[in-house]
Amino acid sequence: MEVKAAARFIRMSPRKVRLVAGLVRGLDVVEAAAQLGFYRKEAARPILKLLRSAIANAEHNFKLSRDRLFIKTLTVDGGPTIKRWRPRAFGRAAPIRKRTSHINIVLAERPVPAAGAAPKLRFHSRREKQKLAAKTNQRNRLKSAKSA
Repeated sequence: MEVKAAARFIRMSPRKVRLVAGLVRGLDVVEAAAQLGFYRKEAARPILKLLRSAIANAEHNFKLSRDRLFIKTLTVDGGPTIKRWRPRAFGRAAPIRKRTSHINIVLAERPVPAAGAAPKLRFHSRREKQKLAAKTNQRNRLKSAKSA
């Protein structure tokens, strides 16, 4: 089950909001809310507000538990730009672009692990996976050399 929420026309640069969005993307909602609560960037406030709204939607509309929810996608797109002019020297004017953001969040439910199922191995990088494969190959070669 997916739960969606959107905040549009947020008066903040998408570039600055994306910086905070990358921090919580993929986290459990409880952990993400804790992270955003202590993060000292102004962009954390609208994302936290949107996250709380999405959690409330999930609990009220779909009867889902917040303990099993995680942030599946969190996208920040540019909204319309408000254009103003700043007076400069010698009668010139320079443009001011006041940017806005559209923030979209999708929450999903983590599947309940089956009883007795082996935990899935996760590799954080391709390098670690290569190292593990090399160790396994080396062990196999040593075993075959001892048995021969």
